[in-house]
Amino acid sequence: MNLLGFIARNALRNRRRVLLTVSSVAVSCGVLVTLQTLQRELTVPPESEGASLRVIARNKVSIAQPLPARQLAVIERIPGIVAVSPFTFFGGLYADEKATGFAQFGIDPERFRGIMVEGRIVAGDYEGFVADRNGCMVGSDTVERYKLKVGDHMRFTGTFYPVDLDLRISAVFKGTVDDRGVFFHHKLLDAATDGGGTVGTWYMRVESAGVAPRVIAAVDKAFENSSAEVRTETERAFQMGFMSMLGDVKALTLSVSSVVVFTLMLVTMSTMSMAIRERFRELAVLKALGFRRRELFSFILAESFGLSFAGAVLGIAGTWLFWSSINLQKLTAGFLIYFEVTPRIMAMAGVVAALLGIVSAIAPAVAVARMSVVDGLKTID
Repeated sequence: MNLLGFIARNALRNRRRVLLTVSSVAVSCGVLVTLQTLQRELTVPPESEGASLRVIARNKVSIAQPLPARQLAVIERIPGIVAVSPFTFFGGLYADEKATGFAQFGIDPERFRGIMVEGRIVAGDYEGFVADRNGCMVGSDTVERYKLKVGDHMRFTGTFYPVDLDLRISAVFKGTVDDRGVFFHHKLLDAATDGGGTVGTWYMRVESAGVAPRVIAAVDKAFENSSAEVRTETERAFQMGFMSMLGDVKALTLSVSSVVVFTLMLVTMSTMSMAIRERFRELAVLKALGFRRRELFSFILAESFGLSFAGAVLGIAGTWLFWSSINLQKLTAGFLIYFEVTPRIMAMAGVVAALLGIVSAIAPAVAVARMSVVDGLKTID
């Protein structure tokens, strides 16, 4: 029997314990990968190629406070801005749903076409959307989910606004980061709310990423000390602001991940301690035959590392397969769009498992090193 076979035979001596240990490591690695992926999705929202050219201005006091529509004339005169449109979140409930997983926004269709440049129309036509005040433009994901088509009606019950909307699908878009949203005429919302005169936010596209900081500063300064001061930020910063409302996601996931790693360490250390304690007599015999301490440590390390590695591969691969094969939007009711288990996260979980496998071998190796041949031979199996 060669050394590899000797190590494998010792590791598989108690198969029930090996199975439970590998399963525990696999589950722990799976939970760790899931937590790190969740943190990534909540703190690093996906960006489209045009996101660096878009900025959003909201009320400086709170995003819930509206802005006066008269600000449009001032914003249009600021150098560097290519297009600007009102962008008001409606937040209605679709049909009889108690929770709708996609957003609805009131926009100016003529102006908006110069802002969302990466999307493309895959059904209907944009001109039809512009011409029909009751029309709307719907993301392809929403159309597929609800089995809709151009010409169908979508009825929304107001939540933030005390009005309901009956919209007709004029166009279907695809190619953006989030192909779920519904865009409708802001004038329809103005009419439903007795003239309006306010908007939720201003959505702008600038000439280049280089002029974005200057435009942001200019927009803020334009309404400084007015009755409706604004806070202008990039599209990414605006998204991150929404995510911050969930609390300190990084601290939460870090705390839970630490507990998972600590539990994983206890499992592997307990397993190796029991396995080596049961074989003190055998290891004493190996010492008597001339095996040195570093060789015995190599045996223990290989066994511990092997169990951790097997569990890590099983857990990481299983987690990747699971999250790659389910419909996450349906599972989370639209809260999460993507849940990408990246190679970096998988590598991180593998490194953690490997390090714990090494750490778990230290205590048993020290015990064996201190053990004399006589004391080892006295041990009762």
